[in-house]
Amino acid sequence: QVQLVESGGGLVQAGGSLRLSCAASGNIFVANVMSWYRQAPGKQRELVAILTDRGTTDYADSVKGRFTISGDNAKNTVYLQMNNLKPEDTAVYYCHANWGRQRRIYWGQGTQVTVSS
Repeated sequence: QVQLVESGGGLVQAGGSLRLSCAASGNIFVANVMSWYRQAPGKQRELVAILTDRGTTDYADSVKGRFTISGDNAKNTVYLQMNNLKPEDTAVYYCHANWGRQRRIYWGQGTQVTVSS
């Protein structure tokens, strides 16, 4: 069992920045894919960014050029740097892991990001 704990959410004005952290209880080197998702009120959860075990990244079109996903194996932590935030980025952000040979799926509890206009 792997636990994912997000932190770093909060209230920020449009144009501002936040960095989310996802601390894993296991070695993220074992993860196949680490991702960030978000869910806004009344909307479906959507994929925001992914980081593969090969170090490749990909992003939703809505955040390309503004968000950056990265990982620190030494700290077992994945980050989401969010710049030039917009009100439409307001959502609960969740960390997600596809873990190990059995490709088990784990979710964090989420962290709220609110962007005011």
